[in-house]
Amino acid sequence: MHDKPRKSKELLVLQSLHPRMNLSLEEKQHLENLEKGYHGEIAFYHQLKEYPLKHQLTLYDLLLISNKTEFQLDSLLIRKNKIYLLEIKNFEGDFYIQQDKWYAASTGKEIRNPLLQLTRSEFLLRHLLQQWGYNFSIEPYIIFINPEFTLYQAPLHQPFIFRSQLNRFLKKLQASDIATTKKEKALTQKLVSHHREHSSNERLPQYEYEQLEKGMVCSCCQNFLTAITFHTLFCKNCHREINAETAVIENIAEFHLLFPERKITTKAIYEWCGRILPKKTIRRILAKNLTFVDRGGFSYYLLKN
Repeated sequence: MHDKPRKSKELLVLQSLHPRMNLSLEEKQHLENLEKGYHGEIAFYHQLKEYPLKHQLTLYDLLLISNKTEFQLDSLLIRKNKIYLLEIKNFEGDFYIQQDKWYAASTGKEIRNPLLQLTRSEFLLRHLLQQWGYNFSIEPYIIFINPEFTLYQAPLHQPFIFRSQLNRFLKKLQASDIATTKKEKALTQKLVSHHREHSSNERLPQYEYEQLEKGMVCSCCQNFLTAITFHTLFCKNCHREINAETAVIENIAEFHLLFPERKITTKAIYEWCGRILPKKTIRRILAKNLTFVDRGGFSYYLLKN
């Protein structure tokens, strides 16, 4: 069950590739948009935690198929006989609406109307629930999580919740927290079981192992690390000292994400980490944290579940 927003595979791959290859301007913009969206979802998650809802079932980042169409849901709050469908938008700056079209005030450039996405998601979710035999009312909202967002000429009675209204909205939910039944729990499990891990609409650049820069990447700022000792690494950008074992494990996960078909071996991880730590250090970390598969000269390691 997704009880917390998670980074999509698309975001993880782009973040891993960014320091290791030259992304195009379009790819960099896509990465920036994905990161901004994720940060918005995390901000909403933490805001929701301030108003504990004992009987509510919450799901994040569901990717579903309905009517042969893929759709993604940022957040679902499942209550007795009702679902709150929440799209989280981390827009920043001034925008305005004119004749049902949305524009950025700074450039006058038209942007995609987020109401269209909300309407589409509501329709597809309703179709899926009917198909499964569930009769829940759906209450959809767009939550504009960024306090630096302003929308001019917004019509009244739209399903918008601005940052200044969010606390009131959550307090209202908290005041009407009603116990759920087996029906709501069954629906939650059904939604989780139909979640798809990977989107068919992922936009990933082409990349090859040989073209990527090798080295240990800082998980905070995506800059390359240098070794101080066999046990400690240093990030010149963050000015942080990082435990070598932690960094190696993070870079093993990155290696497996980008190249799931490649075997995890001492030699492979030694090269992937830029040869800045001795092979015996890499071997020790692998043996301690992964599962060894003995195949003689072709032995390798598997990530533990």
